[in-house]
Amino acid sequence: MYAIVEIAGQQFKVVKDQKVFVHRLASEEGDAVSFDNVLLIGDGDNITLGAPAIDGAQVSAKILKHLKGDKVIVFKKKRRKGYRVKNGHRQALTEIVIESIAASGAKKAAPATKAKKATATKADDLKKIEGAGPKAAEALVNAGIDTFAKVANTPAEKLSEVLTAASSRLSHIVTETWPKQAQLAADGKWDELKVLQDKLDGGIEK
Repeated sequence: MYAIVEIAGQQFKVVKDQKVFVHRLASEEGDAVSFDNVLLIGDGDNITLGAPAIDGAQVSAKILKHLKGDKVIVFKKKRRKGYRVKNGHRQALTEIVIESIAASGAKKAAPATKAKKATATKADDLKKIEGAGPKAAEALVNAGIDTFAKVANTPAEKLSEVLTAASSRLSHIVTETWPKQAQLAADGKWDELKVLQDKLDGGIEK
């Protein structure tokens, strides 16, 4: 039996006892985790398709370890402006082992849509942080980092992990100055924040 399941924003074809590297999960090493966004299950000649997910299906796994992937170089250049920035990025990953695939019997999680919306209405406008676009701000809010004060108290490395876990398209964003910017915003020091942001480009100091 095999399944196609979505884990941390990525789709994987998995079988029992297979080891998989996924975007960093919030659980601890040794914890049991389960994923109910199962898109397809194959058992011999029998194929079950979801619409989009299979109701009641579940893939169970165990977290083996947290690690970082190989270094990727991110190079930015602006023509005729003498602007060049070179940064290294190592993807935050989690290694899991698939323990079981169940076609039915999974417990549905209680809907959290209303709770998320209620939180979002009270959130600060994190897009005011230089380098944080709408998608990045949404990822932070969904992770519970929904105010300038919370961003200020979160290490830049952890902010990067949250963005990467939300979408691989956000993994290139540099969050080095975000806590500093957020602290100024939380303190209401908008003039000082503007001075700082005038020295930044995409959240990076020039």
